[in-house]
Amino acid sequence: MEGRTGEKIGWSAGWIGGFIWVSILSIVFLFQEKYEQGLLGMALTGVAIATIVFFAPWRFPSTPYWKLMLAPYGMFFLSIAWAIWSYGGLGSVGLAWWNFLWLLPLLIPFGILSKRKWTNSVAQSAPRGWEGMRVSREPFIRLKEQPAE
Repeated sequence: MEGRTGEKIGWSAGWIGGFIWVSILSIVFLFQEKYEQGLLGMALTGVAIATIVFFAPWRFPSTPYWKLMLAPYGMFFLSIAWAIWSYGGLGSVGLAWWNFLWLLPLLIPFGILSKRKWTNSVAQSAPRGWEGMRVSREPFIRLKEQPAE
């Protein structure tokens, strides 16, 4: 499980990338001298990053992904509520309740990943029975050495 840096980067950078807008919006609020909204947004970003790191699947390898994603998703929806509150509520933003239906596709990973666990992915590096097989590069080397006609 040590060699899975790509998956670790994907989890961490993917989730943290999903919260970049909160920190940028917080900085904008701080420049607009809306200190309450700006500082609360920065705190929300910090808690979100801590949540992402704490609930990483390699820390709880036998826990299904959907359970581990509940905390970052909760922080994400809390961030949306913070942004709406920061702009003065649904009415001042010009949103109705049905506009939140656009957020439903964000829940697709719950269905796709469902009961998958970190420990399930260990055996997927090679098909069964192929662990010790090597592919010969000899035919490719011979092709390069032949002169063109």
